[in-house]
Amino acid sequence: MNLTDQDLERIAREVDQLSIEIGGWMKQQSAADISTELKTFNNLVTYVDKESERRFVEGLHSILPAAGFVAEEGTGEPVPGGLNWIIDPLDGTTNFVHGLNIWCTSIGLARGSEPLVGVIYDPNANELFSGSRNRGARLNEKNIRVSQVNTLSKSLLATGFPYDDFGREEQYFLLLRALTHRTRGIRRLGSAALDMAWVACGRMEAFYEYGLNSWDVAAGTLLIREAGGMSTTFNGGDDPIFGEDLICSNGDVYEELLEVIRTIFPL
Repeated sequence: MNLTDQDLERIAREVDQLSIEIGGWMKQQSAADISTELKTFNNLVTYVDKESERRFVEGLHSILPAAGFVAEEGTGEPVPGGLNWIIDPLDGTTNFVHGLNIWCTSIGLARGSEPLVGVIYDPNANELFSGSRNRGARLNEKNIRVSQVNTLSKSLLATGFPYDDFGREEQYFLLLRALTHRTRGIRRLGSAALDMAWVACGRMEAFYEYGLNSWDVAAGTLLIREAGGMSTTFNGGDDPIFGEDLICSNGDVYEELLEVIRTIFPL
C-alpha cells in the first residue's frame, strides 16, 4: 500500500484526535483506584494500559485497516516488514501508578523501520506533539524545531535507567558520570517518549538510553527527524526504532555526544 505525504498528514490528524480522546479518558482515571500487575521485575502494567491499548487498536484499525500492530501489551498482530502501528498506550506507567503526572500516549506508524507518522500526547500538560513524513513536526498546531545549541557544555540532556536489563549497568553509570561533567545537567523523567518530544521542541538538546523497545521510540524518532534533529543507535546506525539503544539530539551536538558514548561503549 503506497501512502503519499498528503495521506500521511491526514492520518496524523486523525491520530491526533484519537490520542486526545483516549488521553482524556486516561487522565480521568485515578491511579489510587487502579490495580497493578507485575509483568517482569519493576515492569508494571495497569488496567489503564490495557484498556487504552484496546481503544487505540480499535481506533487505529478504523483509520488504516491495512496496518498491523506492534503494541506494548500485545494487542493485535504485526505485519512483518510492512505497515505497522507501533503503540505505547501509557509511556510512564510507574509515574502514573505513583501519581506523578509525567506520562503520555505514543503512537507511531512505520513501514518496516521507516517512521512515517508520530503522535505523542501529554494529557496532563495538554500538549500534543504530532508530525508526518516530510511535513514537519508540531506542538499544539505550532511548528517546532530542535534547539540551536551547538556544544555539549551548554546542553541539557535526558536519560533513563533500564528497570529490568542490568547487563550494561556499570558502563552506563560511567557514561552518566562522564556526561554529568560535560553538560549543564541530565534529567530523568521516566518517559522516553516525552524525553524525545522535548528534544524535538528544543527544551533539551539530547536524550540517550539503552534497553528501550520500539513502542518507546517510534513516534519520537519521527518527530525529532521532522524537527531537524537526529536519531540513531549508539553505534550510529540508522534504525533506532528496533535497535537496542538510542541517541537522539538536535544534530549540532550529536558528534560530540557520540564521541563520549563511544569511549564507554566502543564499537
